[in-house]
Amino acid sequence: MLSRLAQSFQKDLQILVVRAASSGSLTAATQKVVDRESQYGAHNYHPLPVALNKGKGVHLWDVDGKQYYDFLSAYSAVNQGHCHPRIAKALKKQADVLTLTSRAFHSTLLGEYEEFVTKLFKYDKVLPMNTGVEAGETACKLARRWGYKVKGIPNNKAKILFAEENFWGRTLAAISSSTDPTSYEGFGPFMPGFEIIPYNNLAALEKATQDPEVCAFMVEPIQGEAGVNVPNAGYLKGVREICTKNNVLFIADEIQTGLGRTGKLLCVDHEEVRPDLVLLGKALSGGFFPVSAVLADDEVMLTIGPGEHGSTYGGNPLACSVAMTALQVLIEEKMIENAARLGDVLINELCKLPQDIVRMVRGKGLFCAVIINKKFDAWEVCLRLRDNGLLAKPTHGDKIRLAPPLVITEDQLRDSIDIIKKTLLSFG
Repeated sequence: MLSRLAQSFQKDLQILVVRAASSGSLTAATQKVVDRESQYGAHNYHPLPVALNKGKGVHLWDVDGKQYYDFLSAYSAVNQGHCHPRIAKALKKQADVLTLTSRAFHSTLLGEYEEFVTKLFKYDKVLPMNTGVEAGETACKLARRWGYKVKGIPNNKAKILFAEENFWGRTLAAISSSTDPTSYEGFGPFMPGFEIIPYNNLAALEKATQDPEVCAFMVEPIQGEAGVNVPNAGYLKGVREICTKNNVLFIADEIQTGLGRTGKLLCVDHEEVRPDLVLLGKALSGGFFPVSAVLADDEVMLTIGPGEHGSTYGGNPLACSVAMTALQVLIEEKMIENAARLGDVLINELCKLPQDIVRMVRGKGLFCAVIINKKFDAWEVCLRLRDNGLLAKPTHGDKIRLAPPLVITEDQLRDSIDIIKKTLLSFG
């Protein structure tokens, strides 16, 4: 059996090498980085063949000194730009004082951070975690506990609804809600009590939430990994109304869409709705290290008591200092307004591309995607973008996400648009 697995891994490696080589030869310095990762690291990612060693603002540099515009932003984790000096200063200052206590003791910064973030987002409580998927797991536990203690669902019968094509991580719980075979195949059995309904379909939500054992609906306001899938206007308002009517918690996964990415502090703010739980992550630290959070009011949050959920690193002093600064930077430097203004420029310009190359453009703020004609290979498009000085990554075959840091200037954006247009038109 181990021999068969080794042969399978070797075959996968050969495919990756051939695909990378098809883009043209790599420099010796880049090839050294790629080869070392391949030899010593697990093969659970397929990176674009570029080896980065420096970032500042909207730019990245590779090991050969070539400069690129970053149009992935670490999946929206660096909304504030790479290595933002104020966040870096806060991290360095706190790193010399106190980094970790665990939650076995109180620390001065935790309460300060909790007060800051709950007042900013207008919720009673916050539960601090580290990664985005931990926030998702936390929300599921809170929802189930609320379902039993408040809604009165019989023990072990609670159900949580998820939208088709959702993505919130790769833990067993997360893939139990996935409709992507790449995520879930070969990893069963799966979490019970998770049910899938169509995205952007209020009738399906209405029907599903009439089940008295449903405790929550978790949904991305805009689906990121699905290719920046924007729902119809009014969808989020409808979700709020249906969940309220049927006594079901509305969980908004704002880990990728939140913190200014779509031109509002939260994406749900576009429709002026207030979810019962909000998940934050990624840009909550400005890309310095993993920081996540779940926001909720007392009725939900206080259903979990001491010892029933937690994290050694969640809410550590270093994270609290970094997260407060990352949020302050986002607001005080008007990055949210910049995303709204320049997002319109980006979408309008992308819509001018010929439809025989770009079938569709969708997005909100600086969270965009182009869906290219299926006769073109999105991977090859991204390789050519790389060669022309811009980094992006395809998702689900024919979709290319375009999401630069929110610090981008209009001149930088228009320069980037020229690169994108030039690259895409070269396939015509």
